[in-house]
Amino acid sequence: MPDESKLPDSDQPKKDSTSSGKTLRNVAVLSGIGIEMGVIIYLAARGGMWLDNHYQTEKRLFTACCVLLGVGISLWVVLKQLRRFNT
Repeated sequence: MPDESKLPDSDQPKKDSTSSGKTLRNVAVLSGIGIEMGVIIYLAARGGMWLDNHYQTEKRLFTACCVLLGVGISLWVVLKQLRRFNT
C-alpha cells in the first residue's frame, strides 16, 4: 500500500471543510424555521383562547380564527426566509 504522503496532489483525499460548514449552517437555519413556525402558531392559539375566555364565547371561534391566521403568517414567514436562504 503506497504511503499517502508520497501520493501526488491529485490522488490525495481532499477534505472539504466548507461543505461540512455549509451543511451545519443549513441544518441550523432549517431547524430555526421549524421552531419559529411552531412558536407563531402556538402564540396565535394562546391569543385565540384568551379572546374566547375574555368574551365568554361558547364555540371556540376566536381560537380557530387565530390559529388559521397564525398558520398563514407562519407560512408567509417561512416562504420569505426560504427565498432569502436560496439566494
